Amino acid sequence: MIVARHNAVTRLTHWINVLAIAVLLMSGLQILIAHPRLYWGEAGTSADPALIEFAATGSGSDRRGVTRIGNREFDTTGVLGLSFTDGVAEARGFPAWATLPGYRDLATGRWWHFFFAWVFVVNGLLYLGWNLASGHVRRDLLPTRAELRLRHIWHEIKDHARLRWPVGEADTRYNILQKITYLKVLFLLLPLVVLTGLSMSPGFNAVAPWLPDLFGGRQSARTLHFAAAMLIVAFILLHVGLVLLSGPWNLMRSMVTGRYRVRQGADI
Repeated sequence: MIVARHNAVTRLTHWINVLAIAVLLMSGLQILIAHPRLYWGEAGTSADPALIEFAATGSGSDRRGVTRIGNREFDTTGVLGLSFTDGVAEARGFPAWATLPGYRDLATGRWWHFFFAWVFVVNGLLYLGWNLASGHVRRDLLPTRAELRLRHIWHEIKDHARLRWPVGEADTRYNILQKITYLKVLFLLLPLVVLTGLSMSPGFNAVAPWLPDLFGGRQSARTLHFAAAMLIVAFILLHVGLVLLSGPWNLMRSMVTGRYRVRQGADI
């Protein structure tokens, strides 16, 4: 049975979001490699203790990349702190393939980041406004009281762990794990990454000087911005992984055309 799954606005904003988030993540890492240290508070300089640092140590054949989190140090040679470009070791927080542009260029990285930040915000407001007005959020994402029972949530967790996917009518709606995750991303994680980003903007600080204080200072906002971005990466990896495991062609078709083939018992 084929059903209509995603409206046109949801599909369009989804793919714009894919592009915007990819550019934001890569350009954000380009900005971070200019000073690959994260602090807590208002100020942060090379002389201040860092919460997290991506650095290179040693010299010659003993050179290695390290990631420091508090007082703990991890060898991350080849990925973080020290990576290889065309076989040549380079001290940089993140490898060239992960940044936009691949070479060191803070100004260009900032341009890409700021431009696509507004694409991300406008696109998100369009998605949220349309789906609130159409009733999609209330109808399809808000969990019922029965779904919030611990027994039901635990049942869904076990089914996902066993790769048992819903069939029939249950396959036409979001399960409780999807609802909780999407609501947290939509109303907590994405606003957090936007607000912490605005906290680092001198221009916006002139309009809302209280915003950095809301997060404990400008450097705290920078650290939270990075943490939120990494949580978005984790969500994307989980989301893509589940798509690949549960039927990629059917799910991709639903997000391109809106048409979704409902799983039947015999398809499991």
